[in-house]
Parts: sequence; structure tokens; C-alpha cells
Amino acid sequence: MKDREIIELLNKMTLEEKIGQMVQVAGDAFLQADINVTTGPLKNLELSEEMLYNVGSVLNVMGSKRVRKVQDEYLSKSRLKIPLLFMDDVINGYKIAFPIPIAQGCSWNVDVVRKIAQISAMESNIAGANVNFSPMVDLVRDARWGRVMESIEGEDPYLGQIYSKNIVQAYQGNNISQLGQIASCVKHIAAYGAVESGRDYNTVDMSEREFRQYYMPAYKAGIDANAEMLMTSFNIINGIPATINKWLIQDLVRKELGFKGVIISDYGAIEETIAHGASKDEKEAALNAINAGVDIDMMSRIYANYLKEICLENKEIENKVNESVLRILRLKNKLGLFENPYGNTDIEKEKKYIMNSDNLKEAKRLTQETFVLLKNENNILPLNKNRKICLIGPYMDNGAITGSWSMFSDRAKNNTILDIFRNRVKSENLSYAKGTEILRTEEINKILKADGTPTIHIDNEQEKEKQSIKEAKEIAKNSDIIVLTLGEHYKQSGEACSRSNINLPENQVELVNELYKLNKPIVVILFNGRPLSLNNIENKVDAILEVWFPGTTGAEAITEVIFGDVTPSGKLTMSFPQNAGQCPIYYNHYKTGRPHTHDFRYLSRYQDIPTQSLYPFGYGLSYCKFKYRNLQLNKKQIDKNTTIKVSVEIENASDYEGYEVVQLYIQDLYGSVVRPVKELKGFKKEYFKPHENKIIEFKIDIEMLKFWNEKLQYVAEKGEFKVYIGGDSVKTLEETFELV
Repeated sequence: MKDREIIELLNKMTLEEKIGQMVQVAGDAFLQADINVTTGPLKNLELSEEMLYNVGSVLNVMGSKRVRKVQDEYLSKSRLKIPLLFMDDVINGYKIAFPIPIAQGCSWNVDVVRKIAQISAMESNIAGANVNFSPMVDLVRDARWGRVMESIEGEDPYLGQIYSKNIVQAYQGNNISQLGQIASCVKHIAAYGAVESGRDYNTVDMSEREFRQYYMPAYKAGIDANAEMLMTSFNIINGIPATINKWLIQDLVRKELGFKGVIISDYGAIEETIAHGASKDEKEAALNAINAGVDIDMMSRIYANYLKEICLENKEIENKVNESVLRILRLKNKLGLFENPYGNTDIEKEKKYIMNSDNLKEAKRLTQETFVLLKNENNILPLNKNRKICLIGPYMDNGAITGSWSMFSDRAKNNTILDIFRNRVKSENLSYAKGTEILRTEEINKILKADGTPTIHIDNEQEKEKQSIKEAKEIAKNSDIIVLTLGEHYKQSGEACSRSNINLPENQVELVNELYKLNKPIVVILFNGRPLSLNNIENKVDAILEVWFPGTTGAEAITEVIFGDVTPSGKLTMSFPQNAGQCPIYYNHYKTGRPHTHDFRYLSRYQDIPTQSLYPFGYGLSYCKFKYRNLQLNKKQIDKNTTIKVSVEIENASDYEGYEVVQLYIQDLYGSVVRPVKELKGFKKEYFKPHENKIIEFKIDIEMLKFWNEKLQYVAEKGEFKVYIGGDSVKTLEETFELV
């Protein structure tokens, strides 16, 4: 449709039809045999049947047959035949579950991130998705927050900008109506990852300068990449909930950043402004949200039940409704839904493309780049398959390794590590035992109860646990090496999964302690959705391979890395704390007046643990041994019109081939506001053959030196700087230069 036709359509709509476009409900409402107001979504949201057949979008309906059925049911009773939008949470893949986003970021490879987004977009688009609620680019510095697993950038704004831009472009392509392209919804606006105490939905309080410097860049990058949608966050900004925050939505997002697309609330967030105490009732919540500029109310009754009354009282509000509806209609038109309300759904293509062998093979390759080797004493890895290996732990024979957001993927069909080991290791060289569960009954029941699902009961659990550990220990006695699969339960990370204790579960630690007594090499494969505190096991094991929740092909990818078919190359995007008491902890912290340089009492330090992280940002080992030397600058001064070329020589002093992530950091030594100890400003992931030497080059320009000053001006100030290059944020070479 031409734009004038869209405007003509808007003018034909009744006020009720306009408001309906601004309401999102669960798509299952249209799959009920007998739709009425006494059961299901109509009852829960207090929607009339008339409003149900005016709504503009539905949530998490997937599969060509289901999508077509819902669209047909809806259009059969829609006066103007305006098609539904199908929006979905394809966070780390549709049927193929890829590594969770925090893991994807650890690849430090834009091509990996883009390819995962492209395959996810194709699978979900064929299955009916028009919009994907991704990427989540909330900067996060606190491992206690459950939604760490969704953050593609971790603790660094530069990575956030790079990934945000590329994911949006991979989803949307040049034309979002084309096969395999979907509209991208960047989330959550804004600063959701900074919730106090790492507790989900909690307060966020920071200066505007801090917000602009660290939290805004990734959102801006998504907007600059022409993301079609934004989602508001649950938290407050400057004391006002984001979903009704005029400064955030109107002044910053719409005017300053120039966003022209659709803004949707998070699930029920408009209604929640009442609980915040920022809206006195549902009617005021509706008024506050429409005045702020929220176009779609996700899964609440606020717009549906109160916007009409508000519009009849104030004609100016109907003008705001018209603006929102016009944005929604234009998005539907871009997606081609007026010509074809079924989008790119295709039952035959689903059979051919989704979960096909080529994509599964590609998924395995991409997954391998997300693993981070945290420890490898005495080069215990890679394993020799001819040694006697004992495979132990709760993830030994467990396919639930896809993460909590993999709602469309079938965990039961995933291969397990034991499945793959059996194909790689001769039966006489392989023994195995579970050893313990992921969690004790009391712990898993707390999670199940909070989910509203049935709890479990195990008789004599303590005795059974002791016996299981004893059996594992007996089996391990006859092995040369123990491979131990440990980690969180997938329900321990994700939305509403904040934790004050980020240690491994006690029963798993007890298993480690008992196996340690055997004095045999122990390799840990670690499954988790956040950085964990590993101090209670780190000194008892010889190697730790961080695999996060690696997805559908995780077992295959892990096995190939463990046995040396592939060299691990991932690097951390979040610091691993010594314990939760350090949180929030991040590498790019500000300089203090009393830095912890030694253990004098009156310094910025802890009495009981080191100040630094256990494993720092950017850290990750390899089977290769990379040596850095000869950091050189082609000149020592830069101005606004020139650049400095920085070079470093790197040698792979090993017989292995592999990738190294070469990282460039800059420190502003003196500023009008206190500056961080260092900030990531560039990286390159380079492939090295055995014993190969390379010269890696970067350019420094004035844009890399800019920051937000106290007057909220984005400037670069003259003075001295340090440049650091290394394989992580701590072990670096350094040089100085000057901005004149």
C-alpha cells in the first residue's frame, strides 16, 4: 500500500479500532474453540470480544499452521481486515537453539553473531514471526541479575554498539518483507541491566552522564541501524518508570536519537506504573503512557479499557492515538501484510529448512567460538581419547542445555555429552556416573513453586546423594582423568532469576571435594547463564571450560573442543567475581583516590578477598600460546584531523592453530571528570597457523577519545593518554600518546 492509502485507512477506523491496534494479547486467545469472556485471556485481561477482534498484535504464536489459523480467525471478524502482527521471543534461536546471548558475545566475532541472527530470522520467519524481541543490549555489571544471560554485550558499551548494529541489520536486511527477514525490537529502554542489588524489576538510579556514557550507546547503535521497534523497560529512570517517562521516550529517543518506529511496553509494564506509585489508577496509567509515547500495550488491559474514555475527554489524546496507530500500520505495510497477511509462512519450507542438517552443522561451528577456556593447568586439555576417561556430573547425560528462553526448541531431542563421548572414546576407555543432581530437592522446589508448577519429592535424598557420590568416586578410581560436568539449572538464569548466591550448588561442590581426594586430573565443563563465583572449586580442578548454555548442538561442539579438533577462542564479556560481595564488578571502573595497590588498611579494598576479579573482562585461554611484543605507535601526537597507527607483533608459539582476540584499550590519564582505568576501543579476531608471526594494526582517532563531560557535552579533551594492547584487559603492553 502507498502511504496515502495507509492514512486513508486510518481515517476509516473507529476510535475502538484504533485503540485495538495498540493492544497486544496472547495469540492462543484466537485458538479457543469457544471464545467468551469467562475464561482465558478475555477474563484475565478483562477484554470484550469486540476488542479482541480489534487488537493489533499477538505474542509468541509460532508455526505456519497455527499462525494461519489465528490470522484467519481474526480476519473473519475484523471489519477493515487489518492483519495481525505476530511478535515473538526468539532470543537465541527458534527450533535450533543457539548459545545464549551472553555466550554469543564471548565469541568476539561479528560474523558469528550475524550468522546466528540470520538463521534464527529465517527459521522464525518461515514459521510466522514478523517481529523478534531482540537484541537485548542492556549493559550489565552485576552477575546476580538473572537476565545476564540475555545481554549480548555484557559489561562493555563498545561491544554493545558493535553487536547491536549487526544483529539489527542481520534480522532486517534491506527489506523486512522478504523471506528470512523480520523486524527487530531493541530492548530494554533503558538501563534495565543496572537494577540495584542485581534484583530483577528493581530500582535504577544513576546520573544522566553515566547513562549516556555507558548505557545509551548500544541502544543508539540499534536505532542508527534502523531498528523498527523498541521495548521499554520495567525500571525507573530519574525516578519515573521508563514506560511513562516523557524525557526518555519523547526527548531522548524520539527527538535526540531520531527514532521513528514503534515503541512497545514490556509485559504489563504500563499497569505496573500503579505499583510504582507513579500512576494512581489504571486510567491514569493509560494517560501517562500515551502522553509519554508508548504505541503498544503488551499484555495488559490498560489501553483497551481506558484510552477511549480518555480520548472522549481530551481530543488532543486522540491525536496521539492517531500518531501511534499510523506507526503501527506503517510497520505492517513494510512487512507486506496488507497484501499477504500470512507473511512468509510456508509449511513446506518449514519441513525443508527448519532444523536442517546444514544449519545444524553451522550451529555447531558457531557454538564452538563461544566457549571460554578459563583454566588449563599443565595443558591437560585437549584430551587424549586413548586415555581412560571418567565422565561424571549432572550434565553428563542431560540435554537441557539450551537456556530458559528456548521455548520453541525441544530439549528432549538434544544429544548429550555422554552420547557424543560414546562415539569418540572406546568403551574400555570410558566410564561414567551422574554423581549428583543439578540441585537438591529443596532448591529446585523453590523454583518450581515460584513458577506455579508441581514440586517433587525424593525419599531419603541425603542418603541417595551420598551413595551417588560414592559410586562416582569408585568408578573414577580406575580412570586417568575425570571430566566433570557442572553448573546452574537452566531455570536459575533468565527473567526473574536473580540470585544473591552465585556459587555452584553445594551438592556439586561436595562432589568436587570428594573427587579431588583421588588426586587425579579434573576437567570441568561449566554450564551456566551468568558468571559464577568459582573460588570454592577453582584450586581443586586442573581445567575449566566455560560453555554457558550452548544450545542444540552444544554436546557435539563441546566434545570437538575438548578433544582438540577445534581450539577454544572465546573471551569473557563479563568479569567473574571472587564472590557475590564484589558485585557489581567491571573492568572499566573509575580511578579512585585510594586505589588498592597494596594491603595498607586505608585503601579501596576488601579485608577478606582480593579487589580484582577471579577472571577479568576479555580473558580466555587457548591451546595456542600467544606472545605479544613490540607495541609501536607511528607517532606520539594526534589532533582532530589525524590518526595514530598502532601495531603489535604476535607469535603463536605452539603446534596448534587457532584464533586470538587482540584487544585495544585506551586510558584518558587526566580529565575534567574522572575517567575509567581503561576502556575497550577496538578488537580484531585473528587466525594463526602453528608458529606463525603477525603484525596486527589499529588506528586511533579522536572519536575514540570522546566522552560525556559534566555539562553533558560529548567531547575529547587535550592531554595524555595510554594505549594498551593484549589478549585480555589485564595482561597488556602499553604506550603513551598525546591529544594536541
